[in-house]
Amino acid sequence: MKSLKHSLLGGVLTSVVLFSSPLSAQDAPQVVASIQPVHSLVSQVMEGVGAPDLLVEGGGSPHSYSLRPSQARALEQADVVFWVGESLESFLPQSLESLSSDARVVPLSQSVGIHLLENRSEGTWDHHDHGHDDAHHTSGNDHGHHDHDETHAHHEDTHHEDGRHEDDQYDDGHHDHDEGGHSHGGGYADGEEHAHGHYDMHIWLSPDNAAAMLTAIRDALIAVDPAHSEAYHANTDAALKDLDELEVELKEQLSGVADRPYIVFHDAYRYFEEAFGLNAVGSVTLSPERQPGAGRMAELREKVEQLEAVCVFSEPQFEPRLVSSLIEGTEVRTAELDPLGAVLDPGPSAYYQLMRNLGQQIAGCLAESG
Repeated sequence: MKSLKHSLLGGVLTSVVLFSSPLSAQDAPQVVASIQPVHSLVSQVMEGVGAPDLLVEGGGSPHSYSLRPSQARALEQADVVFWVGESLESFLPQSLESLSSDARVVPLSQSVGIHLLENRSEGTWDHHDHGHDDAHHTSGNDHGHHDHDETHAHHEDTHHEDGRHEDDQYDDGHHDHDEGGHSHGGGYADGEEHAHGHYDMHIWLSPDNAAAMLTAIRDALIAVDPAHSEAYHANTDAALKDLDELEVELKEQLSGVADRPYIVFHDAYRYFEEAFGLNAVGSVTLSPERQPGAGRMAELREKVEQLEAVCVFSEPQFEPRLVSSLIEGTEVRTAELDPLGAVLDPGPSAYYQLMRNLGQQIAGCLAESG
């Protein structure tokens, strides 16, 4: 962090330039978070110390978001930037390179303990298998319940500018796709690989992943701001306890509808489905950037009937008439899911509200009709 201080002593102007001075006990680091769920988790760890800036607001797409001048300035002044990774926030890498070259950039999808699921492939949507047997990747060691304090120690000696560590084996699959980020092949949804790359990047929808993210956030903040280490530890411990309670609450809420088949608009919920044993049987589209045509909609309507879906879920970012057309003339119900928390007020509680909203919408739509 750079600062320029001027003082007038005895009528003589003296300039003192301080380079890379450590944060004082009163200073809070300048922190930027990419999307609402990440911002909420960072806000929890920073509570009482400072507040992070949020880049993608409201219903903005993390694939194509355009920064406002004030957000570009926030990136330029940042000490730490938290994001999921370029496979999700594909608008951000160039800005990070040009504006945040001095910041500590932390791609949370590469955090120790993150459990990555591969994107859907042909066959997984045609069976009621929840995807539990699909191949997955874990950054670092697998972990059990939310006891992350020691297993997520910060490896300062092997830290890179992009937040990676020497022992990370993570590959986002980006180089395996064409310029549009798609791999052309068959599949239940729209016949194209998910725009996010080889792995599903909606990692925050798993409580275990959220716990790993909290610990990674804590360690990165302590690295740049050791003066507030005690606060970061205490806040993280409190957040992990809240996360445990949330997981128990959602498991109880969803247990009665876990076997009921449903279809989502956008294949974004694999982590939530695996965490709570849900029975998603299809999606309208794997990639939110590609809208299905008339022929595809006719095929999907037939699939809805064949798979005996109870509910088709829409999302606030996408055209609701597609779902309305899909279920027209059927008894299939519809409700809205919001994986990004687009309608929520940013802050420490937003993540928990996002997860509770998902649970309430899924449980309500799948419940036996009276």
